[in-house]
Amino acid sequence: MTIAVDVAAPSRAASRTGWVLSGILILFLVVDGAIKLVPIQVVLDTMAELGWPADPTKARILGVLTLGCAILYAVPRTSVLGAILLTGYLGGAMATHMRIDNPLFSHLLFGLYLGVIAWGGLWLREPRLRALIPFKS
Repeated sequence: MTIAVDVAAPSRAASRTGWVLSGILILFLVVDGAIKLVPIQVVLDTMAELGWPADPTKARILGVLTLGCAILYAVPRTSVLGAILLTGYLGGAMATHMRIDNPLFSHLLFGLYLGVIAWGGLWLREPRLRALIPFKS
């Protein structure tokens, strides 16, 4: 069963803005995932500060998850799935920061900021998402 929804394609400016936001997020996620794959010492130190074991294998697993989500988000056919998976991943990061009472705006809500960028960038460039979440003026 298919439901037809008439949604106009995003304007050129909206599409470009969406790709810029998405590109910034993808770049951040690739760098974040890559440093976890190595993993550099600051990653292990940060994991310990967050209450996770400073285990290179666990850091690599997080790096693979981060890169996997970034790749799914970057590919237009799988971008919605990537955004959904990123939302879960970022929610876990927020829970970790809440558990150890990190500062609200700089640490705890950073995952929310990234999630807003992910979904905002996707909404600006993806007509299918605009059909699901129509903002009326």
